[in-house]
Amino acid sequence: QVQLVESGGGLVQAGGSLRLACVASGRTFSRYAMGWFRQAPGKEREFVSQISRSGGSTYYADLVKGRFTISRDNAKNTVYLQMNSLRPEDTAVYYCAAGPNVYSYTYDEKGYDYWGQGTQVTVSS
Repeated sequence: QVQLVESGGGLVQAGGSLRLACVASGRTFSRYAMGWFRQAPGKEREFVSQISRSGGSTYYADLVKGRFTISRDNAKNTVYLQMNSLRPEDTAVYYCAAGPNVYSYTYDEKGYDYWGQGTQVTVSS
């Protein structure tokens, strides 16, 4: 079992930046592929980004490609999501997820076993 706690959300103007962090409990963080998802009001939760165990492979949804960067620090049990050039349509609750059985590009949330509580990101126009 792993517990995930996100932080770094907030209110930002369009064009601004935020850096989300997700800290995992336990000693097995490096065994999990990690993902970021988001859910806007009235919409289903959607894939944002994924990073492999070593950090050597990253994947992005087309909507965020070139603007968001995922990274991880296994020594700190932390995965990050650097979000630049934010748009009002990026407004959502952002969740991190851990996938102990994820070994390739996995955008389906069903592939992830553990979830954080989410952090709100609001982008004003």
